[in-house]
Amino acid sequence: MTIMKVASFAAGEWVQPNSAARAIASAITGAQIAEAGNDNLDMQAMLDHARNVGGPDLRAMGFHDRAKMLKALALHLGQHKQELYDLSFDTGATQKDHLIDIDGGVGTVFVFASKGRREMPDGQVYIDGDIEELSRGGTFKGMHIATPLKGVAVHINAFNFPVWGMLEKLAPTLLAGVPAIVKPATASCYVTEACVRIMLDSGILPDGALQLISGGTGDLLDRLTAQDVVSFTGSAQTASMLRSNPNILKNSVRFVAEQDSLNASILGPDVTPGTPEFDLFIKEVHREMTTKAGQKCTAIRRIIAPEGQVQNVIEALSAKLDATPMGDPRAEGIRMGALVSAAQKRDVLEKAAMIGTESKRVYGDPEALPQQNAMGDVNPDAFVAPMLFHCESPDTATVVHETEAFGPVSTIMGYRDIDHAIELANKGEGSLVASVITASGDVAREVAMGAGAFHGRLYFNNATSMKESTGHGSPLPHMVHGGPGRAGGGEEMGGIRGVMHYMQRTAIQGSPDILSSIGGRWVPGSSEVEAPAHPFTRRFNDLAIGETIHTAPRTVTMDDIELFANFTGDTFYAHMDEDAAKRNPFFPGRVAHGYLLLSFAAGLFVEPNEGPVLANTGLDNLRFMTPVAAGESIQVRLTVKAKTRRTDEYGEVRWHVTLANQDGDLVAEYELLTMVAY
Repeated sequence: MTIMKVASFAAGEWVQPNSAARAIASAITGAQIAEAGNDNLDMQAMLDHARNVGGPDLRAMGFHDRAKMLKALALHLGQHKQELYDLSFDTGATQKDHLIDIDGGVGTVFVFASKGRREMPDGQVYIDGDIEELSRGGTFKGMHIATPLKGVAVHINAFNFPVWGMLEKLAPTLLAGVPAIVKPATASCYVTEACVRIMLDSGILPDGALQLISGGTGDLLDRLTAQDVVSFTGSAQTASMLRSNPNILKNSVRFVAEQDSLNASILGPDVTPGTPEFDLFIKEVHREMTTKAGQKCTAIRRIIAPEGQVQNVIEALSAKLDATPMGDPRAEGIRMGALVSAAQKRDVLEKAAMIGTESKRVYGDPEALPQQNAMGDVNPDAFVAPMLFHCESPDTATVVHETEAFGPVSTIMGYRDIDHAIELANKGEGSLVASVITASGDVAREVAMGAGAFHGRLYFNNATSMKESTGHGSPLPHMVHGGPGRAGGGEEMGGIRGVMHYMQRTAIQGSPDILSSIGGRWVPGSSEVEAPAHPFTRRFNDLAIGETIHTAPRTVTMDDIELFANFTGDTFYAHMDEDAAKRNPFFPGRVAHGYLLLSFAAGLFVEPNEGPVLANTGLDNLRFMTPVAAGESIQVRLTVKAKTRRTDEYGEVRWHVTLANQDGDLVAEYELLTMVAY
């Protein structure tokens, strides 16, 4: 059998393992399949290559260019999934496990690509929040911007998800414009290396955007600066060691940690056997115990059920575990494979024994062997059968709330009422996720208020959402992944929130013109550009930020108000009853409908002939300030606020629209969105 030489990719070159390499065994057979490690990697050269080559090229791109790059990368990876599937079996994972790791990783890249195009500007500066008014006259304003850090993101990943674990960090990092050095866990690094090769061979990434360390990090952390970021997934012990590196502390290097987590799942007090929610609860717990052989940071370690339901849960869960064949993950019908290594099995059994000191094992045999199958005998050294423990005294127990057996091991405990359930869930002192299966909104609210501070994610499910829900243990790129306390105190993903970890938020203060120049968006109060022609006759590429027209005024009559009321059916008293309107503190008497004024505004600024404006797609931030009575007039100012490319044919133009009355008082303000051809 050929032993794979798992290489590193450093400063633009593939570097083979040397005498410092460690042997890597197949979780299925126990035979050596690979070796990885090189103690001669030049860490400073890797950092320099990222900072001086990868970083500048990424920052030269705008957010949308980086998003397009991510989409191309995801499409390319999608064409090479089988290669990654084939390698991943030796980690002990089943085909279903591959879908979570490999397909899930590719899907995460797609989501960040989409969010980059939809939620970030077509430029290099991200504006965080609204403009702040810092002066009475409006000549001095403030805003917050985010720009890419000028360093390197060091990603130190766990063994259990060699593809997703890398891509869920890499996607927001590259979208931010920061190069990455990826260090996977050695036990499964051969899968990560294959994925990195696929990405690099595609030619999609700029040189220096991605490097790989297969083996130890050497003195890498000693060389980081305040412009760098460390994002870590693994044990709390390792996280503490890395976080306390003197150089990390001295330079205040950003450190994002996702570590040990005693996740819990609560069976609601309203749920009983025979209901869809009870079956759902058993399904969720079973899936989290057996998927990846329980080697998931989000797996359910503590099952919290009403005291009267504990035995029912044990029986139902045991029956479902009985129907879960364990064995060679390549064989058809196998539902649970091996742990990643024999060393991992020893650790799981040691932790399970500790849990057994204050809980009774009610299901599973640690000596159970994988079933034999047509593919031949497997080496049992890395296989552990599911084990379920029952803790009868969870209030005084400590091990079950502090010790994680990172395998197919879970502990059930009973609660008296929902406050008690919340107390037990919080005894884990911080988790990535806690789930609650309930149809009661009141129970859900109590848990959210009582447990939210201890858990990075709260997952509620019931018969209404169960068909479309993604599962207790599925972190989604749209939502934050992380948790307080024992879970590490960090956050990953969460859409654009995850991108912000690799950017610096900076407060900007200055005149409206200065803010407009920095942010690439027109700020009210800044200079206007006189439109050379009606802006609706001008193509996307020709329009300038700040380009403005002022319309002629239009007088609003009582006939207009009554016609609009009768035509639309909006006969609200403020528009139709003079005495009632006068009794309203907001109106002087009968006034025009706000939507009538918007309609008149469109009539004042719209160019009716066919042209580059393709569609009105909506309006944002509409406010009405001053009522307009019959006999008063309105005038419109229309300004190009921002431009965002959307497709190869058209882009989105965001217009700032204001309506003023005959005295110059602001009547209404909003942002109009149109799609305009290039």
